[in-house]
Amino acid sequence: MPVVVVANPKGGVGKSTLSTNVAGYFAAQGYAVMLGDADKQQSSALWLRLRSPQARAIPTWALQDGQPAKPPKGTTHVVLDTPAGLHGKRLKEFVKLADKVLVPLQPSVFDIFATRAFLDDLAEIHQTTKARIGIVGMRVDARTIAADKLNEFVASAGLSMLGHLRDTQNYVHLAAQGLTVFDVAPHKVERDLALWKPICDWLDAP
Repeated sequence: MPVVVVANPKGGVGKSTLSTNVAGYFAAQGYAVMLGDADKQQSSALWLRLRSPQARAIPTWALQDGQPAKPPKGTTHVVLDTPAGLHGKRLKEFVKLADKVLVPLQPSVFDIFATRAFLDDLAEIHQTTKARIGIVGMRVDARTIAADKLNEFVASAGLSMLGHLRDTQNYVHLAAQGLTVFDVAPHKVERDLALWKPICDWLDAP
């Protein structure tokens, strides 16, 4: 059962946007996916409550004292939205659960410097775990110098940049309905689905 952990110690970088859309992608593929929210803000949990009954079901992944409980029988995929400030022992515990770790990262100098130590810790932990690690640029225009600097930074950390997601109101409007870009007619979000493709290919890879 694949477990995808979405992590970045900095708040406001797009963890919940990434988590909910990854869960939406798995659901769109017909998988029995659960979405857990270990963040105090509970943004992903709120998103689940907003989700339309007509949309593909995504149950919540129960947490006990901030730790994930064992998913019920029949679950095929799990996504976990982690809290801000994640580091040290707790980071290791979450990474130990994961088959894949997704790190959302914005192309500002403040986000990059705030995340450097975390990425170094993650790379070190990666040496002793099975988890694969991928970086997703959030609110990025791939044609900009900022995007180039972000790519250089990720490469310098020895990690993989999976792709960039653009800054668009599509995510805002869809989140207000508990939906993702994978829940609506493809022609409405064609540009976004194209940007998601390399990320989805990575998620699907064994």
